[in-house]
Amino acid sequence: MGINTFNEGHLHAALKEWYAEDGDRFEVEVDGYIIDLVRDTLLVEIQTGNFTAMKKKLARLLPDHPVRLVYPIAFEKWIVKLDEDEKTRLSRRKSPKRGAVEHVFYELVRIPHLLHNPNFSLEILLIQEEEHRLYDGTRAWRRRGWVTHDRYLLDVLERKLFTTPAALATLLPTSLPHPFTTADLASALERRRPVAQKMAYCLRKLEVLTPVGKKGNAILYERSNP
Repeated sequence: MGINTFNEGHLHAALKEWYAEDGDRFEVEVDGYIIDLVRDTLLVEIQTGNFTAMKKKLARLLPDHPVRLVYPIAFEKWIVKLDEDEKTRLSRRKSPKRGAVEHVFYELVRIPHLLHNPNFSLEILLIQEEEHRLYDGTRAWRRRGWVTHDRYLLDVLERKLFTTPAALATLLPTSLPHPFTTADLASALERRRPVAQKMAYCLRKLEVLTPVGKKGNAILYERSNP
């Protein structure tokens, strides 16, 4: 069966093509849901948006099927501004922001418990992408009216698969003090504090981290015993 790209973004479609192996089937109906890609018994869902949209679907599928959620993070991004004809390029620049695997926690806070389920796995793809924007003066005031029109895959640089809470715990830096705060975690990761806070929240829900007290208003964490 060919890929159904109706109402599908270019990034999503390109990632399906990139991820597919010989024998995979596309757009298969399983338990009332259309699955992006089926590999033997494994159901693969590629999610380029937020994880909230997947909660109901995953809750229905996971009791009976192994499901892998594939999530791209832009390690590098080029921003292209288009004329109103949606084709003519007005400008192209490289974003100074760089994504990292740890940024998955911005989304994982919506479904942190799922890595307890042996049927669930999470794969992160670090990618290079191009984001096309159109001007709409009534929207996106923070971007001075420029809104995202579509996203395009340029390359996949790295992939990381997480199948258990312990696997996700490997993202904790070895240089952390014992115990540590989210400020310590942010410093060790060289990331912003909100990333560390969401990471700590998820790993606490997965019983990888245990709160052991406080330092001022900050919670102190230690790695949980296996």
